[in-house]
Amino acid sequence: MAYGQVVIGPPGSGKTTYCDGMSQFLKLIGRKVAVINLDPANDALPYECAVNIEDLIKLSDVMAEHSLGPNGGLVYCMDYLEKNIDWLQSKLEPLVKDHYLLFDFPGQVELFFLHSNAKKVIMKLIKKLDLRLTAVHLVDAHLCSDPGKYVSALLLSLSTMLHLELPHINVLSKIDLIESYGKLAFNLDFYTDVQDLSFLHYHLDQDPRSSKYRKLTKELCEVIEDYSLVNFTTLDIQDKESVGNLVKLIDKSNGYIFAGIEGSAVEFSKIAAGPLDWDYYRYPFLMGASLDVCLLFLSF
Repeated sequence: MAYGQVVIGPPGSGKTTYCDGMSQFLKLIGRKVAVINLDPANDALPYECAVNIEDLIKLSDVMAEHSLGPNGGLVYCMDYLEKNIDWLQSKLEPLVKDHYLLFDFPGQVELFFLHSNAKKVIMKLIKKLDLRLTAVHLVDAHLCSDPGKYVSALLLSLSTMLHLELPHINVLSKIDLIESYGKLAFNLDFYTDVQDLSFLHYHLDQDPRSSKYRKLTKELCEVIEDYSLVNFTTLDIQDKESVGNLVKLIDKSNGYIFAGIEGSAVEFSKIAAGPLDWDYYRYPFLMGASLDVCLLFLSF
């Protein structure tokens, strides 16, 4: 049994930077990490990847050979990967024994709420390799400064959650830059907790582009609230506390906190309901060393 993360999100949300920073953080707290690049358009990787889809197929070759654009090319690549899942499985088999896995997926959002190829790839790997994966869905935090874009991010998050059917954590990335495109209309917890969305209607009406779609926007907000599934956690990938809190949430969602534990159902329940401070105490070397010093080695 192996544990890991499926890192997804729109282009520009910070997936590659996230995989780089998260892999370094996890190594510092004692885990062996393998990053798997499944984005055939990502040709400038800041991290050392254990498996690279470009060894199987390249987006540039697909676009040239089949006269496809980047979106069509990515759909083709995912379809090709699904049909050649044995190649990926053979690459992962040596890693699942003792590595924590980070899957860096493409940023084309259609792959995760319209097309089924990416989901089929994930589900086949889970079944064949006995993986415990959490989907980490990154959304650029600056979208909160625009009510229309924020509603779009909510819809995308909800659609992705329902489509993938995995343990799922939505993340507002780049939280340190959240007001770089304008001041927020509400406190941050309004956006992270997805509170009463009717408060957005006034601000949407101030924008002539969105005011004419007022009825549609109201209906969409009601759909989001009726499902009551979407909320966000925040992330500044360069802040140790922010990354650490996210790691703890992910480890609860995919069951990593139970790894290697033998006990009764009552003991498991106590761990699941307990405080999220277990992680740092598992690794003795961190008790005598400052994480601030360790994280000086991180570069972004």
